[in-house]
Amino acid sequence: MPPKRSNTLTEAELRIMRILWDRGESLVSDLVAAMSSEAPLAYTSVLTTVRILEQKGYVQHRQEGRAFLYMPCVAEHDASRSEIRHVLGRFFDNSRERLMLSLLGDGEVTFDELQRLKQAIAEAEAAQKEES
Repeated sequence: MPPKRSNTLTEAELRIMRILWDRGESLVSDLVAAMSSEAPLAYTSVLTTVRILEQKGYVQHRQEGRAFLYMPCVAEHDASRSEIRHVLGRFFDNSRERLMLSLLGDGEVTFDELQRLKQAIAEAEAAQKEES
């Protein structure tokens, strides 16, 4: 039995998704041209990756003449939330507290980031109180 296919994005898949989120509907040749010159991918690699993204449900295509135009069908925000949920479950036993403490404990959080986090926590607390 083959291993279960992951719904998380590989680095190559994420690179292609970022281009699609930025540009919208694109041909495979457009995606190849938009790739960074530092880490280009061959046409066949991009085509294979786009097909995998379609199987995973991240993109869909429509045919125009002989060409296929690919477009994202998952918003960037939704994809990032899905990835965070994956990491949260895999490494932190679904504990948001453990995740946040890990992020805060790495010593690389700036003062401005801490201020924004405090603001977000205060807003979340206020929303919780309103719901109660």
